[in-house]
This record gives sequence, structure tokens and C-alpha cells, in this order.
Amino acid sequence: MSFAVIQTGGKQYKVAVGDEIAVEKLSGDHKVGDKVTIEEVVLKDDGASTTLGTPFIKGSAVTATISEIGRLDKVLVVRYRQKSRYHKKNGHRQSFTEIVIETIM
Repeated sequence: MSFAVIQTGGKQYKVAVGDEIAVEKLSGDHKVGDKVTIEEVVLKDDGASTTLGTPFIKGSAVTATISEIGRLDKVLVVRYRQKSRYHKKNGHRQSFTEIVIETIM
């Protein structure tokens, strides 16, 4: 089984062909169904040999199709200080892009 380790959004993901992963929102103007190419491949394994990049493998790329663009559920952040009448409430929704891995080159 071949796999690759890619880097996007400041995080690294181990992917294989057919995997569906949720990554940080991709920069640029993308729509559902668009093909994206990720060229930051850190490691590639084809079953017989393993290639490790320094920091990335030149000429290697992973192509994927965008299956969903959205935002996660709201996370509430509450700050509270007892005995001082201080409380502050804030919410955050993280954006994400869900991609399906097509090929590893």
C-alpha cells in the first residue's frame, strides 16, 4: 500500500489514494468539485522504497478533489474571575476544506 505525508495549513497528514480528510481552509477561490494540487510532500512510500524530503520531495505532488467546504461547530470560550464580577464569553467557528485524495505522484 502506497502512502504519502503531506503538509498543508501548518499540519502534516498521512494520506493514501481514496482517503477523505478535513484540512484547514485552503487559500484561494475554490469551489466544491475543484481539483487541487499539494506540492508539499514530506514523505512518500510506494511499498518497495521510501523517499524522505529535505524538507519536501522535489517533483512530487498529491492531487485531490474538494468534496466539502464548511465550518465546524461553535466552540465557546468563557473567561470568569470569581468575586470580581468579571465574565466574558466568546465563540469561534473554524473553517475547513474536506478533500478526497486522487493520485500520489
